Amino acid sequence: MTTSTSHHLSPAFPGRAPWGTANKLRAWQQAAMDLYLGKQPRDFLAVATPGAGKTTFALTLASWLLHHHVVQQVTVVAPTEHLKKQWAEAAARVGIRLDPEYSAGPLGREYHGVAVTYAGVGVRPMLHRNRCEQRKTLVILDEIHHAGDTRSWGEACFEAFEPAARRLALTGTPFRSDTNPIPFVSYAEDGEGVRRSVADYTYGYGKALADGVVRPVIFLSYSGNMRWRSKAGDELEAKLGEPMTRDAVSQAWRTALDPRGDWMPSVLRAADTRLTEVRRAIPDAGGLVIASDQDSARAYAKLIREITGTAATVVLSDDTGASKRIEEFSQGEDRWMVAVRMVSEGVDVPRLAVGVYATTISTPLFFAQAVGRFVRSRRRGETASVFLPTIPMLLGFAHEMEVERDHVLDKPKKGGDSEDPYAEEADLLKEAERQQDEDTGDQDQLPFEALQSDAVFDRVMYDGAEFGMQAHPGSEEEQDYLGIPGLLEPDQVQLLLQKRQARQIAHSRRRPDAEADLLETPAEKRPVVTHKELLELRRQLNSLVGAYSHQSGKPHGVIHTELRRVCGGPPTAEATAGQLQQRIAKVREWATRMR
Repeated sequence: MTTSTSHHLSPAFPGRAPWGTANKLRAWQQAAMDLYLGKQPRDFLAVATPGAGKTTFALTLASWLLHHHVVQQVTVVAPTEHLKKQWAEAAARVGIRLDPEYSAGPLGREYHGVAVTYAGVGVRPMLHRNRCEQRKTLVILDEIHHAGDTRSWGEACFEAFEPAARRLALTGTPFRSDTNPIPFVSYAEDGEGVRRSVADYTYGYGKALADGVVRPVIFLSYSGNMRWRSKAGDELEAKLGEPMTRDAVSQAWRTALDPRGDWMPSVLRAADTRLTEVRRAIPDAGGLVIASDQDSARAYAKLIREITGTAATVVLSDDTGASKRIEEFSQGEDRWMVAVRMVSEGVDVPRLAVGVYATTISTPLFFAQAVGRFVRSRRRGETASVFLPTIPMLLGFAHEMEVERDHVLDKPKKGGDSEDPYAEEADLLKEAERQQDEDTGDQDQLPFEALQSDAVFDRVMYDGAEFGMQAHPGSEEEQDYLGIPGLLEPDQVQLLLQKRQARQIAHSRRRPDAEADLLETPAEKRPVVTHKELLELRRQLNSLVGAYSHQSGKPHGVIHTELRRVCGGPPTAEATAGQLQQRIAKVREWATRMR
């Protein structure tokens, strides 16, 4: 099969084909088509990185199946209202007419099918089942992992589309954090007996980057000191990136993202400086801030206006007005858009080149979807830049951009790999500490309150490597990294970052020690301490407290309370690595005195 057999396709489609081949399918799309047409399967799962062109592949295949009378109609199922309309518009460009407003009853004769949401299918599965039974149907399940968002959605999809003649499942992120089965996806046991999803065709980010189909992504990480008041009423302070409990990481993260502190304004200012540099080579390049909630989104938009002097497009909810604002931003040349969640997946705004990850959502699925908004390449040499807080989990996701994952249907066996292999043990330890540690005051819970934050440029991550030394916002060292040209080949990015770091190290060596107020160590030699290492410190402290309790006859809780009084800081379950090490040294000192 060649693209000429897809008689509906315009020569100009897809608009972002490989360089010099605008009237042809990309190589991966053609290979996937050849594989499908050779096997003619009823079910087919195509996994392709965001920005690779899944929509083009699916519509080309739909056009072929309609033209050859393999199917008589098409149903597209998308995650959101905005995306189903986007699918209908893309299909119209290749001569396939989909009704995105369909709700019930007979379909107009002018349409080839419908575009609906997973939620819509969940409400009326029998309606769609009847349509599949009446006419041979191709069902395109876009971002199929959403069919596992709730068990009811998965069951509804299976009920609605079980009679379909053909089912094409698409995803850029085929993994989920839970074990809800995804309908119409095949699973096979790995060497450890764990069932994992099996794709019929996979086109990962690493391959797409090598082919020049997507942009290389530069991650710029910012640390800084955070101060907040916990729900127990304790005033805590920590630095982003230093070892903390999961609760403390979460609270420090929330503090950083508070628009009233200094961290967010500093990072937004840096991101806007980066956007200005990118727009020298890409005049219409845009930026996107992904916020946690509507109040934060409005506050960030206000900060952007103060920083840039121009208003940002604000997208607050998945409604008709929001879709229109996204479309206007996509077609225009405004600098910034601020959104909560609806642009995290599937929304096509190819000019987005700079992003700020200003949300506390910490799943690998959401992170991959969010970064996917910036990798859609329009011409060779474009780069993407994403600004992150120095949160160990996020840095791990950034390093794993090229890792191909599958959906795991079974919980890994105890001791095996999982998203957080220490989570269960950490929870048990925390509960034990709550029973024998000092009074945590849970009965007197107060509202969480962010008190103060500042930002420090921490490091740059690219292609699994880290570059840079810490620097103040606005410093010459920070500007070195923000000023990287917007048009570079992937190997040029690596070379340039190496040169910038070498220059920064040479400059720091010439500076008097008295001026070295920030950590003077290259990023690759500054590993972020893992949750495992922090857990080990807590284990060590509790073991020593147990031994000292046996030696002195004092209860565990009394010893923990005394350690906290002498050394300062929060309860053990919320203490940082430095505070734990201090308490370990102190209890050892007490034990030595008793001998």
